[in-house]
Amino acid sequence: MGVLEALRSLDGPLEVYCDSTYVVNCFRDRWWEGWIRRGWRTADKKPVANQDLWKQIIEQVQARTIAFHWVKGHAGNRWNDEADRLATEAADSQDVVEEQSLF
Repeated sequence: MGVLEALRSLDGPLEVYCDSTYVVNCFRDRWWEGWIRRGWRTADKKPVANQDLWKQIIEQVQARTIAFHWVKGHAGNRWNDEADRLATEAADSQDVVEEQSLF
């Protein structure tokens, strides 16, 4: 979700640095093309998880130049650590909102 939100909020060519090998490999190795060719199935013939998100990200990638780079997570990379902190903070605050809406 973080990649999608970044792509939506920033215009023009981008370089995405991500600690998810799944995300980076999807675009670096063009897995997404095979998914589409196989009717949204993986090479193992299983349905691709989170297709709704992948389709939106792929749409962004097809519309402009976006390069993906892998960075090791939790390894002292200043910006990766900051992104992780912000994501954790957002997830934690989301839990509170969901819990409050139950009552």
